[in-house]
Amino acid sequence: MLYFGGLFGVLMLGLTIFAVVDVITTDDGSVRNLPKMMWLLLVLLFPLVGSIAWFVAGRPVVGTGRARFGAFERDASAFPEYNRPGRFAATNPDDDEEFLRRCRERAEEQRRKGRENQ
Repeated sequence: MLYFGGLFGVLMLGLTIFAVVDVITTDDGSVRNLPKMMWLLLVLLFPLVGSIAWFVAGRPVVGTGRARFGAFERDASAFPEYNRPGRFAATNPDDDEEFLRRCRERAEEQRRKGRENQ
């Protein structure tokens, strides 16, 4: 019986530590039902019940917080200035003829300058 109690204690400690780290590392805006600080207090004051409550009712649901983007919009989280709604982003390079034309002109200009420098 002592072995079961010790195993249960280790599992409870592991669950509590995982829940505390998860609460701390979760973004404030994606926490559900309570403010982040309240979840942290709940998990610390009531380790077993608070941890289970966090995973059931407080943790963000994976996949629902992501925005849906149109065919010509992209998600570039590292560069939020590119996430403006309606910003054109060609999915296929052949779709953007103006871009390809400018690339060809720039390449020809660089080749011409390279020939002149030799």
